[in-house]
Amino acid sequence: MAATILYGKEIAKDIREQLAGEVEELKSKGIVPGLTVVLVGDDPASHSYVRGKARGCEEVGIRSEIILKEASISEEELVAIVEELNENPNVHGILVQLPLPAHISEKAVIGAIRSEKDVDGFHPINVGNMMIGYDSLLPCTAHGVIEMIKRTGMPMEGKHAVVIGRSNIVGKPVSYLLQKENATVTMCHSRTVDLRHYTRQADILIVAAGKAHLIGSEDIKPGAVVIDVGVNRIDSGKLVGDVRFDEAKEVAGYLTPVPGGVGPMTITMLLKNTIEAAKNLSAI
Repeated sequence: MAATILYGKEIAKDIREQLAGEVEELKSKGIVPGLTVVLVGDDPASHSYVRGKARGCEEVGIRSEIILKEASISEEELVAIVEELNENPNVHGILVQLPLPAHISEKAVIGAIRSEKDVDGFHPINVGNMMIGYDSLLPCTAHGVIEMIKRTGMPMEGKHAVVIGRSNIVGKPVSYLLQKENATVTMCHSRTVDLRHYTRQADILIVAAGKAHLIGSEDIKPGAVVIDVGVNRIDSGKLVGDVRFDEAKEVAGYLTPVPGGVGPMTITMLLKNTIEAAKNLSAI
Protein backbone atom coordinates (compact mmCIF):
# COMPACT_ATOMS: atom_id res chain seq x y z
CA MET A 1 0.00 0.00 0.00
CA ALA A 2 1.44 3.36 -1.04
CA ALA A 3 2.30 5.95 1.60
CA THR A 4 0.06 8.88 2.46
CA ILE A 5 1.92 11.97 1.21
CA LEU A 6 2.21 14.80 3.71
CA TYR A 7 2.06 17.98 1.64
CA GLY A 8 3.44 20.83 3.69
CA LYS A 9 1.58 23.45 1.71
CA GLU A 10 -1.80 21.96 2.63
CA ILE A 11 -0.93 21.62 6.31
CA ALA A 12 0.55 25.12 6.35
CA LYS A 13 -2.64 26.53 4.81
CA ASP A 14 -4.73 25.14 7.67
CA ILE A 15 -2.37 26.53 10.29
CA ARG A 16 -2.13 29.94 8.59
CA GLU A 17 -5.91 30.29 8.61
CA GLN A 18 -5.81 29.80 12.37
CA LEU A 19 -2.93 32.28 12.70
CA ALA A 20 -4.83 34.90 10.69
CA GLY A 21 -7.65 34.64 13.24
CA GLU A 22 -5.17 35.17 16.08
CA VAL A 23 -3.75 38.25 14.35
CA GLU A 24 -7.23 39.72 13.94
CA GLU A 25 -7.86 39.21 17.65
CA LEU A 26 -4.58 40.95 18.52
CA LYS A 27 -5.38 43.85 16.18
CA SER A 28 -8.73 44.29 17.91
CA LYS A 29 -6.69 44.98 21.05
CA GLY A 30 -4.43 47.47 19.27
CA ILE A 31 -1.52 45.05 18.77
CA VAL A 32 -0.14 44.62 15.25
CA PRO A 33 2.45 41.80 15.16
CA GLY A 34 5.57 42.98 13.37
CA LEU A 35 8.46 41.01 11.84
CA THR A 36 11.68 42.58 10.58
CA VAL A 37 14.07 40.53 8.47
CA VAL A 38 17.65 41.70 7.96
CA LEU A 39 19.15 40.39 4.72
CA VAL A 40 22.87 40.80 4.06
CA GLY A 41 24.37 40.30 0.60
CA ASP A 42 22.89 39.05 -2.66
CA ASP A 43 22.63 35.27 -2.23
CA PRO A 44 19.72 34.23 -4.53
CA ALA A 45 18.46 31.48 -2.21
CA SER A 46 18.38 33.86 0.76
CA HIS A 47 16.46 36.46 -1.24
CA SER A 48 13.97 33.79 -2.32
CA TYR A 49 13.45 32.65 1.27
CA VAL A 50 12.92 36.22 2.46
CA ARG A 51 10.35 36.90 -0.26
CA GLY A 52 8.47 33.80 0.89
CA LYS A 53 8.49 35.07 4.45
CA ALA A 54 7.13 38.45 3.34
CA ARG A 55 4.31 36.74 1.42
CA GLY A 56 3.49 34.64 4.48
CA CYS A 57 3.30 37.73 6.68
CA GLU A 58 0.94 39.41 4.24
CA GLU A 59 -1.26 36.30 4.13
CA VAL A 60 -1.89 36.23 7.89
CA GLY A 61 -1.82 39.99 8.51
CA ILE A 62 1.59 40.44 10.11
CA ARG A 63 3.37 43.73 9.40
CA SER A 64 6.69 42.90 7.73
CA GLU A 65 9.81 44.88 6.93
CA ILE A 66 12.97 43.83 5.08
CA ILE A 67 16.26 45.62 5.73
CA LEU A 68 18.73 45.03 2.90
CA LYS A 69 22.44 45.52 3.49
CA GLU A 70 25.52 45.04 1.33
CA ALA A 71 27.78 42.08 2.03
CA SER A 72 30.50 44.53 2.99
CA ILE A 73 28.66 45.63 6.15
CA SER A 74 30.75 45.21 9.29
CA GLU A 75 29.79 43.00 12.19
CA GLU A 76 29.56 46.06 14.42
CA GLU A 77 27.17 47.80 12.03
CA LEU A 78 24.96 44.72 11.78
CA VAL A 79 24.83 44.28 15.55
CA ALA A 80 23.92 47.97 15.89
CA ILE A 81 20.93 47.41 13.56
CA VAL A 82 19.83 44.46 15.68
CA GLU A 83 20.12 46.51 18.86
CA GLU A 84 17.95 49.26 17.35
CA LEU A 85 15.29 46.67 16.47
CA ASN A 86 15.50 45.28 20.01
CA GLU A 87 14.37 48.68 21.30
CA ASN A 88 11.62 49.22 18.70
CA PRO A 89 8.25 48.43 20.33
CA ASN A 90 6.62 47.90 16.92
CA VAL A 91 9.02 45.04 16.10
CA HIS A 92 8.04 41.81 17.83
CA GLY A 93 10.18 39.46 15.76
CA ILE A 94 13.74 39.87 14.47
CA LEU A 95 15.28 37.51 11.96
CA VAL A 96 18.76 37.89 10.50
CA GLN A 97 18.83 35.69 7.42
CA LEU A 98 21.61 33.11 7.44
CA PRO A 99 24.20 32.45 6.15
CA LEU A 100 26.12 35.66 6.78
CA PRO A 101 29.34 36.76 5.05
CA ALA A 102 32.45 35.04 6.40
CA HIS A 103 33.74 38.14 8.21
CA ILE A 104 30.62 38.31 10.42
CA SER A 105 30.15 36.00 13.40
CA GLU A 106 26.73 34.35 13.31
CA LYS A 107 27.13 33.61 17.02
CA ALA A 108 27.64 37.30 17.82
CA VAL A 109 24.69 38.45 15.72
CA ILE A 110 22.26 35.81 17.00
CA GLY A 111 23.39 36.52 20.55
CA ALA A 112 22.64 40.22 20.07
CA ILE A 113 18.95 39.57 19.29
CA ARG A 114 16.71 39.98 22.31
CA SER A 115 15.62 36.42 23.15
CA GLU A 116 11.94 37.46 23.33
CA LYS A 117 12.19 38.65 19.71
CA ASP A 118 14.26 35.72 18.40
CA VAL A 119 11.63 34.21 16.12
CA ASP A 120 14.17 31.85 14.52
CA GLY A 121 14.51 30.16 17.91
CA PHE A 122 18.32 30.10 17.75
CA HIS A 123 19.23 32.33 20.71
CA PRO A 124 21.05 30.38 23.44
CA ILE A 125 18.35 31.31 25.97
CA ASN A 126 15.60 29.91 23.75
CA VAL A 127 17.63 26.80 22.97
CA GLY A 128 18.33 26.26 26.68
CA ASN A 129 14.67 26.69 27.60
CA MET A 130 13.67 24.21 24.90
CA MET A 131 16.17 21.64 26.19
CA ILE A 132 14.85 21.73 29.74
CA GLY A 133 11.22 21.81 28.66
CA TYR A 134 10.38 25.43 29.42
CA ASP A 135 8.24 27.59 27.14
CA SER A 136 10.30 29.23 24.41
CA LEU A 137 10.27 30.31 20.79
CA LEU A 138 11.11 27.06 19.00
CA PRO A 139 13.39 26.56 15.96
CA CYS A 140 11.04 26.82 13.01
CA THR A 141 11.96 23.79 10.90
CA ALA A 142 12.09 21.42 13.88
CA HIS A 143 8.75 22.73 15.13
CA GLY A 144 7.28 22.30 11.64
CA VAL A 145 8.44 18.68 11.56
CA ILE A 146 6.65 17.94 14.84
CA GLU A 147 3.45 19.56 13.56
CA MET A 148 3.58 17.40 10.43
CA ILE A 149 3.95 14.23 12.49
CA LYS A 150 0.98 15.26 14.63
CA ARG A 151 -1.13 15.57 11.47
CA THR A 152 -0.66 11.85 10.81
CA GLY A 153 -2.70 11.12 13.93
CA MET A 154 -0.04 8.71 15.16
CA PRO A 155 0.92 9.39 18.79
CA MET A 156 4.65 9.89 19.27
CA GLU A 157 4.61 8.61 22.82
CA GLY A 158 6.48 5.34 23.13
CA LYS A 159 7.52 5.30 19.46
CA HIS A 160 11.11 4.87 18.33
CA ALA A 161 12.21 7.98 16.45
CA VAL A 162 15.48 8.03 14.51
CA VAL A 163 17.00 11.38 13.53
CA ILE A 164 19.70 11.47 10.87
CA GLY A 165 21.75 14.66 11.16
CA ARG A 166 22.86 16.61 14.23
CA SER A 167 22.74 20.23 13.08
CA ASN A 168 21.76 23.02 15.46
CA ILE A 169 19.00 24.03 13.03
CA VAL A 170 17.18 20.70 12.64
CA GLY A 171 18.73 17.53 14.06
CA LYS A 172 19.41 18.58 17.63
CA PRO A 173 16.23 20.59 18.25
CA VAL A 174 13.91 18.04 16.63
CA SER A 175 15.41 15.33 18.85
CA TYR A 176 14.54 17.35 21.97
CA LEU A 177 11.02 18.08 20.72
CA LEU A 178 10.48 14.38 19.99
CA GLN A 179 11.57 13.56 23.53
CA LYS A 180 9.12 16.15 24.83
CA GLU A 181 6.43 14.11 23.04
CA ASN A 182 7.73 11.03 24.93
CA ALA A 183 9.29 9.34 21.92
CA THR A 184 12.44 7.25 22.35
CA VAL A 185 15.07 8.97 20.21
CA THR A 186 18.19 7.69 18.46
CA MET A 187 20.44 10.24 16.77
CA CYS A 188 22.53 9.17 13.79
CA HIS A 189 25.06 11.13 11.76
CA SER A 190 27.94 10.88 9.29
CA ARG A 191 30.03 8.80 11.72
CA THR A 192 27.28 6.29 12.50
CA VAL A 193 28.29 2.69 11.71
CA ASP A 194 25.61 0.55 9.98
CA LEU A 195 23.04 3.32 9.59
CA ARG A 196 20.45 0.92 8.21
CA HIS A 197 20.47 -1.03 11.47
CA TYR A 198 18.90 2.02 13.14
CA THR A 199 16.67 3.32 10.37
CA ARG A 200 14.96 -0.06 9.96
CA GLN A 201 13.85 0.18 13.60
CA ALA A 202 12.34 3.64 13.26
CA ASP A 203 8.61 4.18 13.67
CA ILE A 204 9.43 7.81 12.89
CA LEU A 205 12.37 8.62 10.64
CA ILE A 206 13.60 12.22 10.32
CA VAL A 207 16.21 12.60 7.58
CA ALA A 208 18.19 15.85 7.72
CA ALA A 209 21.62 14.84 6.48
CA GLY A 210 21.86 17.07 3.42
CA LYS A 211 22.91 14.14 1.22
CA ALA A 212 20.83 13.45 -1.88
CA HIS A 213 19.05 10.09 -2.03
CA LEU A 214 20.73 8.77 1.12
CA ILE A 215 17.72 6.68 2.21
CA GLY A 216 15.98 4.09 0.05
CA SER A 217 13.16 1.60 0.53
CA GLU A 218 15.51 -0.97 2.06
CA ASP A 219 16.32 1.48 4.89
CA ILE A 220 12.72 2.07 6.00
CA LYS A 221 10.54 0.11 8.41
CA PRO A 222 7.23 -0.71 6.68
CA GLY A 223 4.54 1.76 7.73
CA ALA A 224 6.97 4.29 9.23
CA VAL A 225 6.45 8.05 9.21
CA VAL A 226 9.28 9.46 7.08
CA ILE A 227 10.01 13.20 7.17
CA ASP A 228 12.56 14.30 4.56
CA VAL A 229 14.14 17.63 5.54
CA GLY A 230 16.93 17.50 2.96
CA VAL A 231 16.98 19.85 -0.02
CA ASN A 232 19.69 19.04 -2.57
CA ARG A 233 20.23 20.25 -6.12
CA ILE A 234 21.59 17.45 -8.30
CA ASP A 235 23.53 17.74 -11.57
CA SER A 236 20.35 17.94 -13.65
CA GLY A 237 19.33 21.02 -11.69
CA LYS A 238 16.43 19.21 -10.03
CA LEU A 239 15.74 19.64 -6.32
CA VAL A 240 15.61 16.34 -4.45
CA GLY A 241 15.52 15.22 -0.84
CA ASP A 242 17.67 12.92 1.25
CA VAL A 243 15.11 10.14 0.65
CA ARG A 244 14.56 8.32 -2.65
CA PHE A 245 10.92 9.34 -2.86
CA ASP A 246 9.65 6.91 -5.50
CA GLU A 247 11.05 3.95 -3.58
CA ALA A 248 10.10 5.17 -0.12
CA LYS A 249 6.46 5.78 -0.95
CA GLU A 250 5.99 2.04 -1.54
CA VAL A 251 7.14 1.20 1.99
CA ALA A 252 6.48 4.14 4.30
CA GLY A 253 3.13 4.81 5.92
CA TYR A 254 3.54 8.58 5.62
CA LEU A 255 6.09 10.50 3.57
CA THR A 256 6.96 14.13 2.81
CA PRO A 257 7.93 15.18 -0.73
CA VAL A 258 10.81 17.47 -1.72
CA PRO A 259 10.04 20.16 -2.62
CA GLY A 260 6.62 20.84 -1.10
CA GLY A 261 7.05 19.04 2.20
CA VAL A 262 8.78 20.59 5.18
CA GLY A 263 9.66 23.90 3.46
CA PRO A 264 6.24 25.60 3.73
CA MET A 265 6.02 24.56 7.38
CA THR A 266 9.25 26.37 8.29
CA ILE A 267 7.86 29.75 7.24
CA THR A 268 4.52 28.98 8.89
CA MET A 269 6.23 28.30 12.23
CA LEU A 270 8.12 31.58 11.81
CA LEU A 271 4.77 33.36 11.52
CA LYS A 272 3.52 31.48 14.60
CA ASN A 273 6.61 32.54 16.57
CA THR A 274 6.11 36.18 15.57
CA ILE A 275 2.52 36.10 16.83
CA GLU A 276 3.60 34.39 20.07
CA ALA A 277 6.32 37.02 20.54
CA ALA A 278 3.76 39.80 20.03
CA LYS A 279 1.50 38.24 22.66
CA ASN A 280 4.37 37.78 25.14
CA LEU A 281 5.86 41.24 24.67
CA SER A 282 2.47 42.91 24.95
CA ALA A 283 1.93 41.16 28.28
CA ILE A 284 5.21 42.48 29.74
